[in-house]
Amino acid sequence: MVLISLVRDYIGRMLQDIPGMKVLILDSQTVSIVSVAYSQSELLKKEVFLVELVDSMSKETMSHLKAVYFLRPSNENIQKLRRQLANPRFGEYHLFFSNILKITQIQVLADSDEQEVVHQIQEFFADFCAIDPFHFTLNIPMHHIYMLPTVVDPPSSQSFCDRAVDGIAGVFLALKRRPVIRYQRTSDIAKRIAQETAKLMYEQESGLFDFRRTEFSPLLLVIDRRDDPVTPLLNQWTYQAMVHELIGIEDNKVDLRNIGKVSKDQQEVVLSSEQDNFFKANMYENFGDLGMNIKTMVDEFQQVAKSNQNIQTIDDMAKFVDNYPEYRKMQGNVSKHVTMVTEMSRIVDERKLMTVSQTEQELACNGGQAAAFEAVTNLLNNEAISDVDRLRLVMLYALRYEKESPVQLMQLFNKLASCSAKYKPGLVQFLLKQAGVDRRTGDLYGNRDLLNIARNMARGLKGVENVYTQHQPLLFQTMESIIKGRLREVDYPFIGNHFQQGRPQDVVIFIVGGTTYEEARTVALHNASNSGTRFILGGTAVLNSRRFLRDLEEAQAISRKSNAI
Repeated sequence: MVLISLVRDYIGRMLQDIPGMKVLILDSQTVSIVSVAYSQSELLKKEVFLVELVDSMSKETMSHLKAVYFLRPSNENIQKLRRQLANPRFGEYHLFFSNILKITQIQVLADSDEQEVVHQIQEFFADFCAIDPFHFTLNIPMHHIYMLPTVVDPPSSQSFCDRAVDGIAGVFLALKRRPVIRYQRTSDIAKRIAQETAKLMYEQESGLFDFRRTEFSPLLLVIDRRDDPVTPLLNQWTYQAMVHELIGIEDNKVDLRNIGKVSKDQQEVVLSSEQDNFFKANMYENFGDLGMNIKTMVDEFQQVAKSNQNIQTIDDMAKFVDNYPEYRKMQGNVSKHVTMVTEMSRIVDERKLMTVSQTEQELACNGGQAAAFEAVTNLLNNEAISDVDRLRLVMLYALRYEKESPVQLMQLFNKLASCSAKYKPGLVQFLLKQAGVDRRTGDLYGNRDLLNIARNMARGLKGVENVYTQHQPLLFQTMESIIKGRLREVDYPFIGNHFQQGRPQDVVIFIVGGTTYEEARTVALHNASNSGTRFILGGTAVLNSRRFLRDLEEAQAISRKSNAI
């Protein structure tokens, strides 16, 4: 359990070495980092009786409590700490930071501790949100910034890059490795993040990253979301990805408050492979198999419930009381999964997503421009199809056929504008400007490279097992190229004079612009096959189609404004 166990280990060490009653103080980013790795009940076992945010702390003095701070080492947090140390509320202060502290910051803290309440200051490199064993995110705010040239908003662009570099550095410090670094040549922001990461690891903090060398250096590959704009636009049909697409997952939590009659304790549920065995076993299953597995789980629960109703002796009663916490947990789990699958079935029916998705998959995976144009036109004319689904269909068509059929593409733009009230004029064209064929490096549709053309033909002859899950993200090809040593240096140059010797055993792929759960599934299934190369996927956010479209809209609005100036 790579990433999650690293973060859990840091938090465990932070809390267990400080005996007695504790208050844990976090900032807006470390609260996510801790919440995905540790449950509230686990924190209680470590004698954490209160969790507060550094921004909104009460003024009440609690000198009987020991304060454990876990913060990002930002100047804002240092200033907040400085003010709080001037008038301490707690008996002891134990300060932990999620990344490298500057000497000047340590000096400020030392000068502020006039009452000598600070017992320790340490760096614990958990500066990333480990949502799954091989998948992390940084939840960067103002996420659309990566789509804009630096000159549009230099301060925001710089803070975006700084946060990305800090997060990547945190992962490698936690792994205790220093990588060889490559980046996608066509992306300015990927190049900038790769260069700044290399500068930190090989120049500014080279001593900190000077770990014992292994035979093969790990690889960090920094790529741009816009090289594969198709994956975040598609409907999903495997459990974890589908929940995020149709309902939304944030820091492994799902908000069910807007879904019919849900009991109070089920309004926000945790969806974590670490804490839920049913989810762990089914997170990558397709929707059809998932339905069967949920039915089996419900049947098993009904058997347990039936046996609990049959209480006749004192021994039966004692057994029931002993097993009650487990029974309640099982009941909550069954109810949570049934609620989510029922809601997703309702959305699929309401939005006719099986019909929509079939066309999406055809657009993503198979050629045939005339048939694709007809299918998209028919769906645009279908009043049962929602505005957002119409927009996504036109985007998927445009990405595939922008050069082949400009006249028909124009007809679809006009059709979309006339039948979708919410259509934002020019958004499809903005997507093509951002991620059209001239901007992309990889062979997104498998039609540039002879090997990919042959592979697609073979797949076409064999047929596909499931029409709804036939799409493979571009990341799959990239991973294959890395394993076979075929990742072209002309497309993905190295930084500096650090080159790859042999096949890397550990690879971190960082996607500027965000990852998807479909890509996380690709990585997890590969790692489960024990090929000798272990991949970790990370990014600036976790996308669904809603989030990707919102980033596009926000970037387009700023881009229009800056052009008008």
